[in-house]
Amino acid sequence: MQRKGSAVWKGDLKTGKGHVSTESGALKDNAYGFNTRFEDTPGTNPEELVGAAHASCYAMAMSLSLGEKDLKADEINAAAKVTLSEVDGGFAVTKVHLDVTAKIPGISEDDFQKVAEATKKNCPISKLLTADITLDAKLL
Repeated sequence: MQRKGSAVWKGDLKTGKGHVSTESGALKDNAYGFNTRFEDTPGTNPEELVGAAHASCYAMAMSLSLGEKDLKADEINAAAKVTLSEVDGGFAVTKVHLDVTAKIPGISEDDFQKVAEATKKNCPISKLLTADITLDAKLL
C-alpha cells in the first residue's frame, strides 16, 4: 500500500508560500508558510500534519489491539503534540506527546495501560519517528 502527499513551494523561506495536498483530496491546496510554522498565523504546517497523522494512526492501531482481545472501544480520542526544536544549528522534531482517552467496555485499567503502551510502540507512525514519544492514557 502506498499513499501520496505533495507540496508546492514558491519563493524564499520567510516570505514564500506553499500549498500541501493529499492524493485523496482530504487536503487540497492547503496553504502553509514560515508564518504558519514559526509564528501564530492561522494555517497548517508540517508538525501539525505529523501530529494529526500520529493521532489518527494511534487510534486505529489501538482499535486493532483491542480487537485482538475481543474488545471494542466505544470511543478513542487521541491527540499528538509535536515539538520542533533547534538542534545542532538546524531543526528537528524532538518530541511527540500522545494524550489518549478511551471508553472501552470490559477492559481493566491494567490491561488498558498495557494496550496503550504497546500501541505507542507499534503504531506505524510511531515506528517512523525517531523523536522521543511519551504517552498519557486515561480510561473513561
